[in-house]
Amino acid sequence: MKLIDAEQLQEHLKMNLSACYLLYGDEPLLLQESQDHIREAALRRNFTEHFTVTIEGDTEWENIFRIFQELSLFSSRQTLLVIFPHKLLPASMKDRLGQLVQLLHQNILLMMRFHKLTKAQENSPWYKALAPYTCKINCEKPNHQRLPAWIKTRSKSLCFDIDLPCIERLCECYEGNILALSQLLTLLSLVYPNEQLSLPKIEPLLNNFAHFTPYQWSNALLEGKTERALLILKKLQQEEHEPVILLRILQPDLLLLVTLKRAMAEVPLITLFQQHQVWQSRRTYFTQALQRLSLNVLKQGVHLFCQIEISLKQDYALSIWSELETLSLLLCGQPVLSLYPQSFTECFFDEP
Repeated sequence: MKLIDAEQLQEHLKMNLSACYLLYGDEPLLLQESQDHIREAALRRNFTEHFTVTIEGDTEWENIFRIFQELSLFSSRQTLLVIFPHKLLPASMKDRLGQLVQLLHQNILLMMRFHKLTKAQENSPWYKALAPYTCKINCEKPNHQRLPAWIKTRSKSLCFDIDLPCIERLCECYEGNILALSQLLTLLSLVYPNEQLSLPKIEPLLNNFAHFTPYQWSNALLEGKTERALLILKKLQQEEHEPVILLRILQPDLLLLVTLKRAMAEVPLITLFQQHQVWQSRRTYFTQALQRLSLNVLKQGVHLFCQIEISLKQDYALSIWSELETLSLLLCGQPVLSLYPQSFTECFFDEP
């Protein structure tokens, strides 16, 4: 099954129109745009009637099958968009998908939209049956690594060029908010058509609309990206996230780092990742952290984490953002011992 990112779809559609498109991801804008691009390309090839079905518990699948089996009075070629729920597919629905695949023919273009694709789905019979003539579209929110390329591609499609300082500034202000970023790029294309943009030109139009999750903070700590981790932490504080949520998300990562660090001298890391069911997408983050942080530093991190948690339990209204900043610096590999209160430093080197 061919895989492309959402920003590559328009180029793909200039050359090809697959029988089936499988869209997956958590970014509504990219999902909607991808659907629209596919329908526009299909319309140019005489797919003039469009159906959309949202799958729910009481969905009448026979009505969906009928679309494949009956000729329309208005069009000989049709597109069908099937939107699946966020939750895992029950066994009965997998059987229905198998039936759906068998009904595909050249006068129906099928689009299937998922919030997330699991390994179980990718190993299922219906998925494998679709693979030879399906194009999979990644509509996930571009992360900080993919975002610069996304901005570059987007600006090119809007007929203006943008330099690296502009891209870096846009990433800083709009990461995690693709809708606002897309609207700004469209505005820039109207204000500065066919121009090379520099930072002084765009700065007056910028707002800090970046949006982050606690998971991105934890990933930044694993990567050792100090500035990024502190930026995310500050933004989470401004948005009044509950500190206890950050602790709950970081805790399993921190404890897993200690476990892996102790075992990796005797067991290959790939084996440990499999044993502890570390997602493929996060293994690089953990590898970076394990290479950068000693076991002693990880123990210090656990001690500091416990101190923060105890303080919060004793007084839930207590502000612990400065302590979370200290913990961030420590896990990014920065020298921070001088920042600790005496009670913290005393507990760092106690053996568990």
